[in-house]
Amino acid sequence: MVSALRFFTCLVLAVCIVASVDAAISCDTVVSSLGPCYFYLRQGGIVPPSCCGGVRNLNGMAQTTPDRQQACKCVQSFTKYVPGFNQNIASGLPGKCGVSLPYPISNSMNCDNVKLSGTHVSS
Repeated sequence: MVSALRFFTCLVLAVCIVASVDAAISCDTVVSSLGPCYFYLRQGGIVPPSCCGGVRNLNGMAQTTPDRQQACKCVQSFTKYVPGFNQNIASGLPGKCGVSLPYPISNSMNCDNVKLSGTHVSS
C-alpha cells in the first residue's frame, strides 16, 4: 500500500511536469480525477464509483478547445505511467460511467485534433 501511494505521488508529479500550461485545466486536476481509476485501468472489474465521479468531473471541467486538448494530453500522460495499462478496458470506461468524453482514454490519441464540438480524430 505504501509503495502504491509513493508511485501515485510520483505519477502526479511526472504528469504535472510533462503538461503544458496553455489551458486553464491542470494535469494535477486530471490526475486527481482519474486517480481512483488507476487499478481499474490495469485490471478491469467493477468500476469504482469514485472513478466514475472523476470521469464525470473531468468531462465537466474541459469546456473549451484548449482545455479539452490539455485534458487529453494529461490523460495521455497519465496512461503512460499506469503499468499494465489496458487500452481495451480504458476505451470503455467513459461509457460505463455514462459519460461521452470528447477524446478517448488512450495513450495514442492525437490531442491536437480534439475540438470544442466534442469530435476527435485518431492519430
